[in-house]
Amino acid sequence: MNTNERDPHAYVAPAVATVLGVMLAPLALLFGGLSVMATDSCGPDDCSTALTTALHVVYGTLFLGGLLGVAACAAAWLLPHTRRWAVPRLWLAGLSLLPWLTVIALVFNLPEG
Repeated sequence: MNTNERDPHAYVAPAVATVLGVMLAPLALLFGGLSVMATDSCGPDDCSTALTTALHVVYGTLFLGGLLGVAACAAAWLLPHTRRWAVPRLWLAGLSLLPWLTVIALVFNLPEG
């Protein structure tokens, strides 16, 4: 098998990652935006350090991780469609979903205020 031959399934991983990203990104943005309400019971100044740290991680992941996730998805689409690049394409497609899944997991496991 020649690694430089065209891969007929090169579009599958980026397409699946794009569809899942289009569904997960708005959920992560919604839950991340609403996560500030976890400070309602303790006020913004009296909340535990664990809660404020978790919220900072959520917002940082939304911003920086969102940019990196979009860049990874774009890179998965832009890699050459040869068999040689099949594994990096799959990894980039999978990694593009990681920020959205991380934010959703963090929001559902926020510590108490």
